[in-house]
Amino acid sequence: MSSATIPELLIAAGSTVQAERFILAGADALLIGEARFGMRQPGSIPASELCEAVARIHSLGAKAYINVNKLFRNGELPELPAYLRTVAEAGADAVVFGDPAVLLNIRELALDIPLHWNAEMTGTNSAAAAYWGKRGAVRAVLARELNEEEIADFKQNTTLQVQVQVHGMTNIYYSHRNLLQSYMEHLGREASLVDRGPDKGLYLVEAERPGERFPVYEDPTGTHVMSPDDIFLLEAVPELITAGVDSLYVESLLKSDTYNETVLRSYRAALHRFASNPDFYKPDSAWEEAIRELQDPERELGFGFLYKQQVY
Repeated sequence: MSSATIPELLIAAGSTVQAERFILAGADALLIGEARFGMRQPGSIPASELCEAVARIHSLGAKAYINVNKLFRNGELPELPAYLRTVAEAGADAVVFGDPAVLLNIRELALDIPLHWNAEMTGTNSAAAAYWGKRGAVRAVLARELNEEEIADFKQNTTLQVQVQVHGMTNIYYSHRNLLQSYMEHLGREASLVDRGPDKGLYLVEAERPGERFPVYEDPTGTHVMSPDDIFLLEAVPELITAGVDSLYVESLLKSDTYNETVLRSYRAALHRFASNPDFYKPDSAWEEAIRELQDPERELGFGFLYKQQVY
């Protein structure tokens, strides 16, 4: 166990100032981007400011990954080459993509940018990762539905880096349209829209599970229905390290900076303690308590799918 490599701690940031705060709180890498090309960003950094943002992140000793995970329509493709050139000129450490159009443009433009394959809920097997690895991807972002055994098996059967989400809400449904009716029809049963005010946002509530609220998040790319609970894998950090996971991702969406900074500090403390003495690692209850003090009481913290097959 003592030879295990300590993974990076990654989080999405919506501005250079926010990125700076997250780095100071313990982040090794930042996921940034512009709403025209990336979905579910906590904020948009326009192409005109990208070089400055990447340079600032690098100056603080962290990596900058550019989120280009949008599912593109034909009318949006003409803007993509210029943006990817800007990303390359900025010296970004990687591009996160799901749509093959991104990979094809990078190859046609002969841009030297590492690729992180993020197919959201479909990144479930190493064969698919190998397919994209042969085409230039160096990392696979695993689906949140994989359990601990499947994560370890995935890592053992791929040469790609592996990224796992360890904290925050997850996207469970997406539509290009800024409409909620498509989700209700997808459920095939009664659902209602609940407006809790501007401080609480919009939620879907199923008739069968009235106590669970599914946040509805909309950005220029469409409608995103999020999980009713938050993933919380602080306790499982040693197991994920032993499994060979290369990157631990904290989802910052719809959380305050203070909350996200607290999460980062707790996970950083766990990683630091494990690196210092892995054979005698013991967690500190204060790490979890700090997060729970800021946790929304209406959102549970749980292991997600890590130890079982969970049904939303």
